Amino acid sequence: MKITKIAVIGSGTMGNGIAHVFAQYGYDVNLIDISENALQKALQTISKNMDRQISKNILTEEEKQKALSRIKTFTKTEDAVKDRDLIVEAATENPQIKLQIFQTLDANAPEHAILASNTSSISITKIAAVTKRPEKVIGMHFMNPVPVMKLVEIINGFKTSEEVNQIITDVARSLQKVPVTVNDFPGFVSNKVLMPLINEAIYTLYEGIAGVEEIDTIMKLGMAHPMGPLQLADFIGLDVCLYIMRVLHEGYGNPKYAPCPLLVKMVDSGNLGVKSGMGFYDYSNKDSKELVVAPQFSKRKKSLV
Repeated sequence: MKITKIAVIGSGTMGNGIAHVFAQYGYDVNLIDISENALQKALQTISKNMDRQISKNILTEEEKQKALSRIKTFTKTEDAVKDRDLIVEAATENPQIKLQIFQTLDANAPEHAILASNTSSISITKIAAVTKRPEKVIGMHFMNPVPVMKLVEIINGFKTSEEVNQIITDVARSLQKVPVTVNDFPGFVSNKVLMPLINEAIYTLYEGIAGVEEIDTIMKLGMAHPMGPLQLADFIGLDVCLYIMRVLHEGYGNPKYAPCPLLVKMVDSGNLGVKSGMGFYDYSNKDSKELVVAPQFSKRKKSLV
């Protein structure tokens, strides 16, 4: 089966990044969102990100214009998916929303279409169970920022067929990505390993062992991480981190996955990281390129317990 026509559900950070790479590599893309304003903002973001690629000699201006011409926007899912070969869902990380979306996709997409989710933690088996084509449902977990990061974590649901896995593996390679297949368990591999690391870094701050900058500097310089775990948590979104920790805690029933109380408190307070302007670092000055520790943590080194 040859994949040429793609639909992407959701035009946020992940959705517009996924649409970007598919269009860049020659696929016909329908980008779907309930908000027309969100779709226009997504096109602007894609254009700016392609300009960045042009400045790095990754793309030419002509290639950018061709790629943008391959993206069409829709606010009605039913219209956007009726002739698609592959639909990638990149909506908000909410199980009920995703299940509703997959029921709609199953009812309106062609029989041959593969339905993929970019979920970072929700069971592919559970998603597939609300469709009449569970063998054609698979996880296609891109990393942020999508145009830059090479990994695509491919997650097989309980009934995902080997043929569908191979097709999605080949599609990922066509995007110049590195596909890695894993099985459907809470957090898959990426977040089963990453989120407890971030949670432990938050505990280290909470217990007063070190400050924000110290923790991140040790992990960057000592462990060769390009970004410290607290800065990365801000980048991902602390609400997303908390949600995934709760998925791990519930899914494995192990107390080692219990989210740090400081993470819970920050989410409850609305300090979600980059998206809210405040997390472990202060992002309120959008013109500043300097990373500034949030006021709550800038002078405090003692335990927060």
